[in-house]
Amino acid sequence: MRFPSQTSLRTCVLISLLATMGAAQAHTGHGTTSLFEGLVHPLGSDHLLAMLAVGLWSVSALPAGKVWWGPMAFMAALMVSAALGVMGMTVPFLELLLALSVAMFGLLLVMVRMHMPAALGLGLVALAASLHGIAHGAETPANGFAAYAIGFLATTAVLHVSGVAIGLLVRSYLARQAPWVLIGTGSLLSGAGIYLAAAL
Repeated sequence: MRFPSQTSLRTCVLISLLATMGAAQAHTGHGTTSLFEGLVHPLGSDHLLAMLAVGLWSVSALPAGKVWWGPMAFMAALMVSAALGVMGMTVPFLELLLALSVAMFGLLLVMVRMHMPAALGLGLVALAASLHGIAHGAETPANGFAAYAIGFLATTAVLHVSGVAIGLLVRSYLARQAPWVLIGTGSLLSGAGIYLAAAL
């Protein structure tokens, strides 16, 4: 594997910084009953990083015709588990697991070249999504869930599309350097997840 050029490294750093700029804290205080609050919620740290990573991983690890399987698996698991969260389902150490899910997505990006079975990768995506969904649902009163859920699902979809777009740009314009971009971005994501976990 050839070492990347200085321009490639700068591009890698830029993408990585964009992906990790939300990693200041795990959750900020906000309401959980309106459409706007749902739209805004996934833009905070762990959710933002995880959802962008899903799109990027899907482009990098899945066959071309199955790129959208990652986002679809995440969205489906997110919806089901959010409903379970509203009904009272909880998971011990949920905040810690959410932070570690970011680190896991980073590791998935680093390991792309190892050709993990797609079913295993999608299973891990769905598992992480379930944790995020339970967190969404547990924060939301039943009488405000519908509007809030529409909001966070819409933003989640936009973030997935953004991650896929980043992945396609890397594949199209940085084909030779793509492994380094993925390793760099994945390493920073893992570091961000560990930082979030340590800050709890």
